[in-house]
Amino acid sequence: MLQLGTVEIAHPFVQAALSGYSDPPMRAIARRHGAAYTLNEVVLDKLVITRGKGQKRVLRPVEPDDHPVGGQLMGANPDDFGPAARLLADAGYDVIDINFGCPVRKVLGRCRGGFLLSQPEAALEIVARVMDAVGADRPVTVKMRRGLDDSAESERNFFAILNGAFALGVCAITVHGRTVEQRYVGPSRWAFLKRVKAHAGDRVILGSGDLFSAPACLDMMAETGVDGVTIARGAIGNPWIFRDCLALAAGEPLPEPPSIVEQGATIAAHFAESVRCHGADRAGALMRKFGIKYSELHPCARAVRDAFIAMRTTDDFQGLIDAWYNPAGDYPPVTRRTSHGDLIAAGATL
Repeated sequence: MLQLGTVEIAHPFVQAALSGYSDPPMRAIARRHGAAYTLNEVVLDKLVITRGKGQKRVLRPVEPDDHPVGGQLMGANPDDFGPAARLLADAGYDVIDINFGCPVRKVLGRCRGGFLLSQPEAALEIVARVMDAVGADRPVTVKMRRGLDDSAESERNFFAILNGAFALGVCAITVHGRTVEQRYVGPSRWAFLKRVKAHAGDRVILGSGDLFSAPACLDMMAETGVDGVTIARGAIGNPWIFRDCLALAAGEPLPEPPSIVEQGATIAAHFAESVRCHGADRAGALMRKFGIKYSELHPCARAVRDAFIAMRTTDDFQGLIDAWYNPAGDYPPVTRRTSHGDLIAAGATL
């Protein structure tokens, strides 16, 4: 079990906040495959507090079967974080998460996300404002990278924010083992996560970075001692990763990768959730990016990817399912991701 303040989570395998991806449909599918705690895609504090269509979309009440769920905030002005956190809490989010890790250049240029790792005083002022606004009735967590870059100053800033956030009452901190400067290039430094967990002691640390398979998730916990893992890119188009994590954690063999029929049923369910949530007019366009990721598990990945890219309408989607996820289809063996995100044939030894 993973404990985030007053929120009890059944297991320590978390679906991370994924910008542009972890909307209600993705979260619903992840839960059906074993995810016990998910985070909404990161939202700007200004979007939350500014009246308009964007605010209405972000503050749509959390549905009864979407708990526990975290709402992640990103911004630059401490004055905006408290009101935004309160509105997310009132919309039903069980945990409020603060993003100090986004490495996107546009975000950094606006002094948001990972940029704040270079500004400990501003970062901790943001944490204090969120704690003041919701700390009495919602757990508050923080997402960080291991620093802006590899300099000694950057590491000092990291630990200043980590220590200060815990002192202010944050109940858990997620640490991605890459720097902001790295973005997604090069390996995530699990040795650094081990140092952070040793430093934090009994305080909850979640690890992130290079988690593309269930074995990688269990390996990170074993090698670093972190209390749980947040699975980000490794969960896009692969909700089965949560099922696999639970099996390995229970001492069971790694399940066989999802069959063509299983993949097709899950993709169809995801599309149906997208239609229900976003409407039929938007679902096709939104499903393309998910389909591209789902296609990586198909033995004819390139052709299926191209079909998803070409998809526009509900009819296009149904035709794609009929063509590529047909139970009577003659396809090569299915594949699964290795710990590094590569693909290997079903039945191969990891």
